Amino acid sequence: MTPDEYAELDATGLAELLSKGEVSSDEARAAAVAALDAAAPLNALVGERFDAPLEYAADGPFAGVPFAIKDLIVHAAGVPQRAGTRLLGDGVPMPADTHLMTRFRRAGLATLALTATPELGFNATTESVATGAVHNPWDTSRSPGGSSGGSAALVAARALPVAHANDGGGSIRIPAAACGLVGLKPSQGRTSPGPDYADPLLGMGVEFAVTRTVRDTAGLLDAVHGYEPGDRYLLPDPPRPYADEVAAGSRRLRVALWTTPFSGHGSVDPRCTAATEAAARTLEGLGHAVEVAGPELDAEAFDAANLVAWTSFLADGVDVLAGALGVTPGPEHLEAATLACAEHGRTLGAKDLYAADRVFNATRRAVAAFHQQYDVVLTPTMNVPNTPLGYLDQDDASRDARGWYDHIFSTAGFTALSNVTGNPAISLPLGRTEEGWPVGVQVVAPYGDESTLIALAADLERATPWIAHRPPGGSATCAERT
Repeated sequence: MTPDEYAELDATGLAELLSKGEVSSDEARAAAVAALDAAAPLNALVGERFDAPLEYAADGPFAGVPFAIKDLIVHAAGVPQRAGTRLLGDGVPMPADTHLMTRFRRAGLATLALTATPELGFNATTESVATGAVHNPWDTSRSPGGSSGGSAALVAARALPVAHANDGGGSIRIPAAACGLVGLKPSQGRTSPGPDYADPLLGMGVEFAVTRTVRDTAGLLDAVHGYEPGDRYLLPDPPRPYADEVAAGSRRLRVALWTTPFSGHGSVDPRCTAATEAAARTLEGLGHAVEVAGPELDAEAFDAANLVAWTSFLADGVDVLAGALGVTPGPEHLEAATLACAEHGRTLGAKDLYAADRVFNATRRAVAAFHQQYDVVLTPTMNVPNTPLGYLDQDDASRDARGWYDHIFSTAGFTALSNVTGNPAISLPLGRTEEGWPVGVQVVAPYGDESTLIALAADLERATPWIAHRPPGGSATCAERT
């Protein structure tokens, strides 16, 4: 298998060749290693590639497919985790697999490396003092988004067909939009956060992946979703495999078109609005009913509550890590905005958390009521196609906690709502700019209804195919242009 042949295959296509014996796992790994080496100037990996893939099930549906895990939350036994921060130095070896890591292994994914994250995941780009900036393969002066930008850059560059990602405010969907990928944030509880967490980020944090095709998203979700003993949520299984939804397509839906950021954060680039409106016209052409509409929400209360959630979670994480390491966190360990947010989080008490929870409850119920009228909501994924590297500087000492929060979400005013409500949301690369950059469009479905979302996404992929739209020259050219 040549690197060019490897680059043309999504995870499902490669898995089919592997299962038939037309390609060996060693050949797939060799092609992936060559592609990862060519993409090295993107700076998307943390540490060295593993000498051999982490152990995986040879009979899994994706047996032998090259894979990587993001250096945050999900972890593998014996593999050091750095979480994008100097606080952890060269990394702390993890004592065991998380539940989702076990499921990734069971699916047959051959984990070759760790991908970069910004410090503790609190950014919409992937840049850190600890590991530097990850470059977007579409334009290496631009950000790949965050916080799963390391994974997204490698999948977009065809160095990997699929990679782990997680999402607390848009961190799967934002890099998917910036890098031209499919980014599904599943429903809260659809994938297990255990055993380390019950409700990471007050329930807003969800684990999954970025892919290049809807069928990969569907097949991987089939392989890894589900309850683990001790999980807080037990969602009903889908009526049929998610992969079946790809072929079946969507029923006629009521679609709400919503192009104004619900929180009032920032203006929206006309190219993002245009891509979303074009997707709406495509849906109308497919027979769906589209109306301009959005739920009525208290944006000021939402942002205040979301700030409480983020900064309290960050403060707890910093203090737990620092306590375990026996250090007092300061500027030599953490970036300026991280310190400011952690300090703010330490000022909060139980009453603040309960007040935030009341706002989140009201938000969830308002959105659920809205979905009684509309099956899905169509929005831009980001306010902009992407951002320049350096724009979201987490080491900027001029910003306090609220200033940093507002700065992040001025670039992505549409994603955080689904983290609070728990609804599944997917970013699809349905538009492009005059520079050739991809533009993401987001579709949101009711809580627990990934089936509708995947079926509709597959229809949009057939109507507006994106797989041939790729970074100029692939990963090799990325190396030359950096």
